[in-house]
Amino acid sequence: LMEISLARIDAVMAIPPLTVKSPVSDFTQFDISFEQVSFRYENQTEWALKDVSFHVPVRSFTALVGPSGSGKTTLTRLISRFADVQQGTIRIGETDIQQVEPATLMQAISVVFQDVYLFDDTVRNNIRMAKPNATDADVQAAAQAANCHDFISRLPQGYDTQIGEIGSALSGGERQRISIARAILKDAPIVLLDVPTSALDAESDVAVQAAIGQLVFNKTVIVIAHRLSTIVAADHILVLEKGQVVERGAHLELLQQQGLYAKMWHSQQQSQGWKVA
Repeated sequence: LMEISLARIDAVMAIPPLTVKSPVSDFTQFDISFEQVSFRYENQTEWALKDVSFHVPVRSFTALVGPSGSGKTTLTRLISRFADVQQGTIRIGETDIQQVEPATLMQAISVVFQDVYLFDDTVRNNIRMAKPNATDADVQAAAQAANCHDFISRLPQGYDTQIGEIGSALSGGERQRISIARAILKDAPIVLLDVPTSALDAESDVAVQAAIGQLVFNKTVIVIAHRLSTIVAADHILVLEKGQVVERGAHLELLQQQGLYAKMWHSQQQSQGWKVA
C-alpha cells in the first residue's frame, strides 16, 4: 500500500507546472471574460467546452445551469487555471490569466465546491489557512459571518477542537459552513460556488444559504446552480448543454424562451409536489 501511495505521489510531482506567459501581468479589474474557449481533458476526443464566449461584469451574480456533464464544473475550474484551454482566452479584467503568476491568481479567487477539503487539524487552523496572518478575532468574525460560531463553541475545545480526517467529526452542513468561513476570511474579489444543499436537513440548508449570502456580498460571483429556485434573482444565467452555452439571460427571459431552462424549471417545480404514498 505504501509503495502504491508513493508511486501516486511521484506521478503528481512529475506533472510540469503551467507556464506563465510573458509579459507577466497583474489584475486591475475583476470582471471575467471567456473568448471562444474550447477545452478537452487529456486522452479525450470529445470537447468538454466548445467555443464558449461570455462576459461576467464586476460585482455581478452569474449562475451556470445545465444537465450533468454539460461543462459547468469544468468552466469554473478553468477560471482557477486548474488546467489550460486548448483554444481561446480567459481574462480577468483585461488580463489573460495565463500571464499571471499562480499565487496572484489564487489570491483573487475564493472557491467553495461541493467536495469540502478539511484537514486533520483544529477548526481554527482550518479556517485560518485562507489567510495565515489572520488574528483569532479575524477567524471568529469569519465564523460568525458563516453561521458556524455557535456550533464551534459547543465543540469540546471550541476553536481548538481537532476535527479529524476530512473533517469527519463534523456534519455535512458544518463542513460546508467551515469552508465558507474560510472563503469569507480570504475576502477575494471573485467567488466560485458549487454548494448543493439538497442532502442537508432544512436547518442546515437555511444556515448554509445565509452563510453564502455573507460570502458573495459585493463580489464577482459565479455559482453552479442545482436548484433553480435559488438563482431566480441572478443577474445573468448561462445554460450549458454538451459543452456549449445554448441559452443566456435572466430568469424571466429564459422562461419566455421556452427552451432547456424552462423545461428544467417546470420539471423541478413539479417534483416539489411529489409524495411517497
